[in-house]
Amino acid sequence: MLELKTQGLKGVKVLNLSGRFVAHTAPQVREWLLNAAQKAPARVIVDLGGVNFLDSQAIGTLVQGMKRCREQGGDLYVCGLQQPVRVIFELMRLDMAFKIFENVEEALDAFQHTESAVDA
Repeated sequence: MLELKTQGLKGVKVLNLSGRFVAHTAPQVREWLLNAAQKAPARVIVDLGGVNFLDSQAIGTLVQGMKRCREQGGDLYVCGLQQPVRVIFELMRLDMAFKIFENVEEALDAFQHTESAVDA
């Protein structure tokens, strides 16, 4: 079972996931990501700290969400990868596509810095 918790911090939507992120749970995450990315700039953090396994459907959901956020002038950052999930990201070279952070606070700081750079 996958548990979803959401919050908004400093104009960034945060999705905290815990459990197994697999094919039968991916649709609810996909729906949340599409809703979160409706308004520009779409800035989203997906905290995978509680996820110990994800499959190809989950990865596809994250990639789709990232593309949608970027289309809306924002981005999707991931954080809190446990070792098994980090290995999957590295094997699939997703660490080249996603900006990956240790925790939500670091990802929020990165969004604040990119926002400052745009304003400058």
